[in-house]
Amino acid sequence: MNRIRIGSRGSALALAQANWVKRQIERHLRGARVDLSVIKTSGDKLVDRPIAAVGGKGVFTKEIEDALLNDDIDLAVHSMKDLPTDLPAGLIIAAVPRREDPRDVLVTRDKTLFKDLAAGARIATGSLRRQAQLLHCRRDLSVVAVRGNIDTRLRKLDQGEIDALVLAAAGLKRIGQEARITEYLTDDICISAVGQGALAIETRDDAAMRESFKFLHDDAAGAEITAERSLLARLGGGCHVPVGARARVEGETLKMIGVVASPNGKALCRALIEGKSTIAREIGRRLADQLIRAGGNKILAAASGVNHEQTPGG
Repeated sequence: MNRIRIGSRGSALALAQANWVKRQIERHLRGARVDLSVIKTSGDKLVDRPIAAVGGKGVFTKEIEDALLNDDIDLAVHSMKDLPTDLPAGLIIAAVPRREDPRDVLVTRDKTLFKDLAAGARIATGSLRRQAQLLHCRRDLSVVAVRGNIDTRLRKLDQGEIDALVLAAAGLKRIGQEARITEYLTDDICISAVGQGALAIETRDDAAMRESFKFLHDDAAGAEITAERSLLARLGGGCHVPVGARARVEGETLKMIGVVASPNGKALCRALIEGKSTIAREIGRRLADQLIRAGGNKILAAASGVNHEQTPGG
């Protein structure tokens, strides 16, 4: 390929991710001309409402996927957690690069830890998953909805509009704001989103395209993401239902933890599983079924009105 067109959102984080991919391609495919095209998504335009209220997952990807399908770009760089589990016909995830830190972090002005936040402290997040888990741990906190890019959220914190922020470690690291991190939240407090910290390289479903970009793929990250997205697909979760999952590849073993919670944090189910990383997809499905049997089906049904009480494999 003599010319490669990359599509990306225009936020500082999205551009940092896309430019990283651009550099990898230029290094590997010497002589190729790599152009970056910024595409505004509906999620970028509707910044005054919660993500779930403007369509949930897909609001940050649809316009970019349309550009792929229309042959306006050759590949898209997404934050994996923004990408719905069901891709449009004709598109594939061609590669999952090495994963950045998937954990959630707490950011405060004075480095106050989560356990030391005062009762009634205003802790901001744009995620129902985070909201549910934070309230489950600390019902005395006031969870405040927030939208906007990382810099906008940090500015709200610095100006005293809120007392604390919960963000993805990966995002802060990728834009050079790692020093703002106060505390890395453990799984006991907040299990991360499916795909958090990972990038998705999405292309048209073309064998030559997949071959061209396979050098970007990391096998461990790929197995982790396969397991996590398999769990999410089985549960049917998204922005409307708080679902978290974190898979870790250790040697030939994949260990995974998952959570389903009600938005108010009153009901929460966690489960653990491990198995061979070669059956990552099946591990994700099994963990989802464990969560359903533990009561996650009732939480999901209450949140979405969908009956998840199916037999495994259904």
